[in-house]
Amino acid sequence: MFLKSVSIVNFKNIKEASISLSPKINCLLGQNGEGKTNFLDAIYYLSFCRSAFSNNDSVVVNHKEDFFMLEGNYIDDEGLKQDISCGMRKGKRKNFKRNNKEYKRLSLHIGFIPLIFVSPSDSVLIEGSGEERRRLMDMAISQYDSLYIDNLNRYNKALQQRNVLLKQEANLDYQLLDILEEQMAEYGNAVYLSRLKLVDEIIPLFQKFYQMISLEKEEVSLRYFSHCQQDDLLRVIRASRPKDIVVGYSLTGIHRDDLEMLVSGYPARREGSQGQNKTFLIALKLAQFYLLKKTRPKVCPILLLDDIFDKLDSSRVEQIVRIVASEEFGQIFLTDTNRDNLDKILRSNLSDFKIFSVKNGNVSLEEATDVST
Repeated sequence: MFLKSVSIVNFKNIKEASISLSPKINCLLGQNGEGKTNFLDAIYYLSFCRSAFSNNDSVVVNHKEDFFMLEGNYIDDEGLKQDISCGMRKGKRKNFKRNNKEYKRLSLHIGFIPLIFVSPSDSVLIEGSGEERRRLMDMAISQYDSLYIDNLNRYNKALQQRNVLLKQEANLDYQLLDILEEQMAEYGNAVYLSRLKLVDEIIPLFQKFYQMISLEKEEVSLRYFSHCQQDDLLRVIRASRPKDIVVGYSLTGIHRDDLEMLVSGYPARREGSQGQNKTFLIALKLAQFYLLKKTRPKVCPILLLDDIFDKLDSSRVEQIVRIVASEEFGQIFLTDTNRDNLDKILRSNLSDFKIFSVKNGNVSLEEATDVST
């Protein structure tokens, strides 16, 4: 699967762009704040039906306009054209179409165009709350397990209804509470098992990539925490019921799961340097790429790499270049402010490439080559 061309209208600071792309390497060069990340976010949106940086669709609409539109023309692994389009007017429901047919549910689109996005904002995975790390697991699994989103949505619906019930000061409906807790346990266990499998499978890949990039200078790992590890989830939830009634919300369940990130056996948020933490996150995303490719062997994910070289020493940059320039990767999008880093990748890879200049939301072709000609 690769993106052959993309049309962008009123998406953040990109007023209008219609770009033909390389099936291999696409480099976006420009200073900070010019629109490079917004371009990548538009591509991300076409895969996940949302921005990588916000759940609020209205924030992606250009400030001076009241609507946005995106259209991506893809070629799938059988050589067939797949047209994905979406748009939204402020105050209205967004629409999402595949080959001019609107989706009944947006969740049906997730995973159709597998994609991994490596961004400076990934630092929130180390520094932020457990919600960010749960979202990482959710986005990873949803791209290869279509039932996962359904299980997660059903759990969240039961959780929301239970929390509404817990806030009632009198006449608590214990029969309804029993039913909601049973639903939370059923769907929560399914989510837990999927997350546990993901973590078990991604750890060795993640450690391999980290060692390759850091030249084996540090040891890293992941540790998954869940209330499901304490006992049967239904018993855990019901044991917490008295406290939940007092506070008015659910204290236990898979909505409290977390993923601890460790460098040399210590939490990365406390012990990791900026370079170590960035290496940690890049290695984790590359491991996610390989796991997704392994799980869906006939589909190569699109890889978005946004400003990945900042805060890394030259040896780590060199190792990352060697990895992403290998034949294992399909279509790649890279952004940087420095042409030198992009040239290193291009010199290491004989594939087709295009370099685009991005300035004030305008995207223009600067250089291109096609090794097939």
